[in-house]
Amino acid sequence: MDSETIIKLLANRLTTQRYANNTIKAYCSYAQFFLDHMKKYNTLNDIPITEIELFINNKVLQDKISASYQRSLVGAIKKVYELVNNQKIELDYLYPKRKTNQLPTFFSQNEVRKILNTCENLKHKAILTTIYSCGLRLNELLNLQITDIKSDSEVLFIRQGKGNKDRMIALPDKLLLLLREYYVVYKPTLFLFEGAKGAKYSERSVQLILKKNMKKAGIISKGSVHTLRHSYATHLIKSGIDIRVVQELLGHNDIRTTMIYTHITDVDKKSTPSPLDFL
Repeated sequence: MDSETIIKLLANRLTTQRYANNTIKAYCSYAQFFLDHMKKYNTLNDIPITEIELFINNKVLQDKISASYQRSLVGAIKKVYELVNNQKIELDYLYPKRKTNQLPTFFSQNEVRKILNTCENLKHKAILTTIYSCGLRLNELLNLQITDIKSDSEVLFIRQGKGNKDRMIALPDKLLLLLREYYVVYKPTLFLFEGAKGAKYSERSVQLILKKNMKKAGIISKGSVHTLRHSYATHLIKSGIDIRVVQELLGHNDIRTTMIYTHITDVDKKSTPSPLDFL
């Protein structure tokens, strides 16, 4: 099976349908994973549905993939058949049906303060502060260009975020001052945060920056760069910002996605009495 041609065709057709670059990369990655396991077949038409079922079952039972990975993998397989083979195959029964109600992890405000105060490298501090103060996804941070900083109107322009949506976010005064200081020292040319030779900063580098400063600050909570975004949303809602406003700031299409943060903040455990207090 010519998997290289299949992946190229899939990417081209997703591009034509105006999917975001990160979405295209994700679809192609999952599709390549599937095709690598189907090398013994000459074409997509030769793969029996039972073989696809067995493949997914093995990933779930033996490799213990997560429910979200399972959904993405099944979705990518369907997309390959739909866009490359012009064939719609019924695989919905392979999606996980039982939803997991996992609350997003977040840092406390004190933990965020410690992480930022511990960070001595100006560029690293500007990166982490921008993510937290604007609630950015990692790819949104990496795609930021100098022209996206509208200092006169004190807003940050997020271009083509998740779902190809643009949005505007208010620039806090503290962040604007920090970015001006950073700009004078590092003089980026295109992207706000540049790697070697003016290229985009890498995702891995940002994750390592956070891990290094968490360790330095003595933060034992588990967390990733996306945890800063969760923290942004949680702290806004806890401070009384309307859920609809937070939805717009985060760039969520569905209010239900934003509502998960209310489950974290609607119970203040310090002020909620225990039944033991009434005995």
